[in-house]
Amino acid sequence: MIIRTVTKDDAAKIVEIYNYYILNTIITFEKEPVRTDDINSRISDIVGSSLPWLVLEIDGEVIGYTYASKWRARPAYKHTVETTVYLSKNHSGKGFGKLLYTKLLTELTASGFHTAIGGIALPNESSVRLHESLGFKKTAHFYEVGNKFDQWIDVGFWQILL
Repeated sequence: MIIRTVTKDDAAKIVEIYNYYILNTIITFEKEPVRTDDINSRISDIVGSSLPWLVLEIDGEVIGYTYASKWRARPAYKHTVETTVYLSKNHSGKGFGKLLYTKLLTELTASGFHTAIGGIALPNESSVRLHESLGFKKTAHFYEVGNKFDQWIDVGFWQILL
């Protein structure tokens, strides 16, 4: 098992992991499947902004990923990021998300970031447990801000000072 920086060669596996959540859950508010080109563009944007995007690989197969993106565009927010983590549906609940997230938070701290924020579509007890196990605290709750599968969805934000 290794955690490493993403490459464009990982895009197809990331698409496979992420599209499952798009098509079957409320975890992401995207509604249409993404393509490899979409993910390659996102990888370029994140890495091009000097932010980390990491993958977890077991026996040569990417089973999960995590990255940080800009929280807001204004200059005063430059020390704050939003974090994301996804695992293959077959590998969730086994501690891999915590391994990935821990590595991401370590890299963010070493790079001088001050705050990380995780947005969670609710309900999502496993994501809440993951964030809180790492020291994130719930700081906001927005009611019925998303609509997917003909249902209104709340979003909570969890924050950690690095």
